Amino acid sequence: MIYYTKKILLLSFSLVVTLPDSTQAAQEKPNIVYIMVDDMGYGDAGCYNPQSKIPTPYIDSLARDGMRFTDAHSPGALCHPSRYGLLTGQHPFRTDVASWRTRSVIRDDQTTIASLLQANGYRTAMVGKWHLGFNENGYDKPLPGGPIDRGFDTYFGIRASTDIPPYFYIRDNRAVAPPSNRIKANSSDGWSPIQGAFWREGGIAPGLKLKDVLPRFTEEAVNVIEQHAKSKTEKPLMLYLAYPAPHTPWLPSPEYLNSSKAGMYGDFLVMVDSMIGRVLESLEKTNMSDDTLLFFTSDNGPVWYKADVQRFGHDSVGGLRGMKADAWEGGHRMPFIARWPNRIRAGSVSRQVICFTDMLATFAAVAKVKLPPQAGPDSFNILPVLLDEQPEDKPIRGPIVIPARRDMMSIRSGQWKLITGLGSGGFSKPSNVKPQPGSPKGQLYHLGDDLAETRNLYQERPKIVKSLLAELQKIRSESRTRP
Repeated sequence: MIYYTKKILLLSFSLVVTLPDSTQAAQEKPNIVYIMVDDMGYGDAGCYNPQSKIPTPYIDSLARDGMRFTDAHSPGALCHPSRYGLLTGQHPFRTDVASWRTRSVIRDDQTTIASLLQANGYRTAMVGKWHLGFNENGYDKPLPGGPIDRGFDTYFGIRASTDIPPYFYIRDNRAVAPPSNRIKANSSDGWSPIQGAFWREGGIAPGLKLKDVLPRFTEEAVNVIEQHAKSKTEKPLMLYLAYPAPHTPWLPSPEYLNSSKAGMYGDFLVMVDSMIGRVLESLEKTNMSDDTLLFFTSDNGPVWYKADVQRFGHDSVGGLRGMKADAWEGGHRMPFIARWPNRIRAGSVSRQVICFTDMLATFAAVAKVKLPPQAGPDSFNILPVLLDEQPEDKPIRGPIVIPARRDMMSIRSGQWKLITGLGSGGFSKPSNVKPQPGSPKGQLYHLGDDLAETRNLYQERPKIVKSLLAELQKIRSESRTRP
């Protein structure tokens, strides 16, 4: 198998005393690196699934040196709602996230993790997949409404996934080269239509090769880190690295072929892990690791069917039910790891229920600034969890509401989970089931006893159903869940 084997050095963080000197003040705020991969399952990494058929030594090293969450959730089971919730601290059901194809989803007046940190002394950079829309008026003109207009000082990336045309790189708010050429659609024998080396027909920039996007983003991220270190700036760095992989098209470089036992998908994820390793090594090389709070997660679940589990003996969701787009846990329960040397206890595990929307309030706490009253209406500060200051049996946040692909919602409160319809609500079959006379109208699971969501208690526990439906209605009718 091919992947980087250099040992990740144990990182350390030293608290500094508050001094009036501006350099010292800057050092009180750590660098923040947030790495989000795309369509990776809860059970893909070895640190979450010892039976995984995919070697992930760098992701595993993050868990060994930091805190691994077992109950972390994307605010949506698809790419764009997940990213919207992360950046804004707001549940995506509160806005029309599907409008990303024609306009910017994030409003001009919304606080984002980038704009908050930018306004409070951070240099902010993004590399990778945006997928939250631009106000497009041709590709030979500026592209407003993107990262540069939402708090990032610099941006290099792509507008959406590498299977959604047009395909072109964006530097800050301009196309590096317009998508003036055409690329034919592609798929892979032996896989479903949305697996393998799959991409759609459409415009593509001259010279752009889809197989080169992942390593190109790694080069850009490393350059951001190295240039920041060379600048000797007093500002800390916030880097949001949004990899478009292992989302389709699965395009592992030749040196990664057969590096896993989970086919093209597994080989591509080995490559992703290796790219993460390069980023970690750049932090070490520049002596930035000691002062960096790093997060790793995926945006939503994988596209991995039961037939794939049987064929490869690899369970991408690690025993959960469902996959990408689903209301079931496999769609939105994510691997989530935080590393902050000497602040976050190495090798620790948290069972706290958290959501990506919590990053805005958490980043505000890390930066020692007060979150504006209207910002992050569904964001809860999880810093006490990271620092072992929050008892495991005391919830750090309120209920989470997660939309599935179809008109179906789930609410998680304590160990109870209610889904407002029957079926997966997403890619798993059946997606939507019409209730029959005398049958349940929705799904109710107690995840503490039934994490695989096999026993529907909807009819057995009507009081719980009534209570959760009322709580869901309250959250949907009000504009916030954060006090």
